[in-house]
Amino acid sequence: MATLVGKKFPNLSVDAMNEMGDTFKVNVLEEAVNNKKKVVLFWYPKDFTFVCPTELHAFQAALPEFEKRNTIVIGASCDTPEVHFAWLNQSKDNGGIEGVTYPLLADSNRNLSSILGILDITNETYDEATGTVQVEGDNVTYRATYIIDEEGTVVHEGVNHMPIGRNVNEYLRLIDAYTHVQEKGEVCPANWEEGKTAMQPNAKATAEYLAAN
Repeated sequence: MATLVGKKFPNLSVDAMNEMGDTFKVNVLEEAVNNKKKVVLFWYPKDFTFVCPTELHAFQAALPEFEKRNTIVIGASCDTPEVHFAWLNQSKDNGGIEGVTYPLLADSNRNLSSILGILDITNETYDEATGTVQVEGDNVTYRATYIIDEEGTVVHEGVNHMPIGRNVNEYLRLIDAYTHVQEKGEVCPANWEEGKTAMQPNAKATAEYLAAN
């Protein structure tokens, strides 16, 4: 599937669960636009697995930093809301995600993940005998991450394979960089971090930056 960067995030409501045990609908596009906030949406393959809880706790630990940046964090997988709630009730020292407070999408019908093209499907075949499409692969999501701006436009997307956990600080850096672009009209060079020099988007400024760095 083609990249979503530069396009509006899909306008779709999905079931979600929170630590209180409430099931509700979340529309990621509306969360960004209606709240005038950025959104980090991160997908992980399965509840009750191995790399996944480390990522959910890492995003939770960084939640105050995201909030400082006017950014909402939303987790997502293809598990049901009930499975999310069971995992939310399992303690951290027992592999659970107790203490996670941001909402978790439960895309159990795979409507949104199918639109995004992030499902682990290596092949699809049509079985004439049963009239069904059969898939190879677990049909769960890769570790896909989206940053959506206040207008609902996707400004970053990235996908890791199942065994590779994310660096949460990189998403804070990307948000800082995009916010700098929005506010200053400058562009951010390689390895830019908050407080470092950015550039005007022209050849002269690039040459001056390269000469100084």
